[in-house]
Amino acid sequence: MPVVLVHGLRTSRTMWRFQVEALERAGHRAIAVDLPGHGTRVEEEFTLDGAVETVRSALDVAGRALLVGLSLGGYTAITAAARHPEHVAGLVAASCSTRPAPVVLQTWGVAARGIGALPDRGARLNQGLVDRTLPAVGAADVGAGGYALDATVPVLRAMREARPLDDLARIEVPVWVVNGALDHFRGEERRFVGACRDGRLVVVPRATHLVSVVQPVRFTRVLLEALDELERS
Repeated sequence: MPVVLVHGLRTSRTMWRFQVEALERAGHRAIAVDLPGHGTRVEEEFTLDGAVETVRSALDVAGRALLVGLSLGGYTAITAAARHPEHVAGLVAASCSTRPAPVVLQTWGVAARGIGALPDRGARLNQGLVDRTLPAVGAADVGAGGYALDATVPVLRAMREARPLDDLARIEVPVWVVNGALDHFRGEERRFVGACRDGRLVVVPRATHLVSVVQPVRFTRVLLEALDELERS
């Protein structure tokens, strides 16, 4: 079964290099996309509709697939699975178990504008955070496609349109809600699982927000187990 992977904010499809290699070794076609405003598409402006269209196009190429998204990619994947159910055999929504509340988006938007006004647009701050929080190989994968330093404000604006709980309730295929045990975005994970028609929660020990990068082997095992379950059914 094919797998389509959707990256998080400010990074690109290269963050999935470990998973792509492992999935292909296991015999699964893996397609990692660049969302608008990121990676090879850094000059484009991010919109939720544009991001969903990117995912739909990848699913058209892949055929019916396991759709995997992390953080921004998780919210995008949830929306895409609800809008285009014919393409999705199963969904892994990682690191996105908090509703994007308007007051939070507004507060982050103010902070993002301040960081963007720095002479380097926040490049040193971003790199310092990566170096402190990610293993060396994971940091190299995350940064290989470049950082979308100007994407944060458009993404936060677009996330006002996201309705993840409503969308999860419309998805009929199995959903894996996956979070790192130390992720600050897992606050509503039980509510997210409860919104699913066929949902299950996976918490990865000793992992933070970028669970697929911090614990790549454990995260990949979740994907392979999900693929096994889907193929058996």
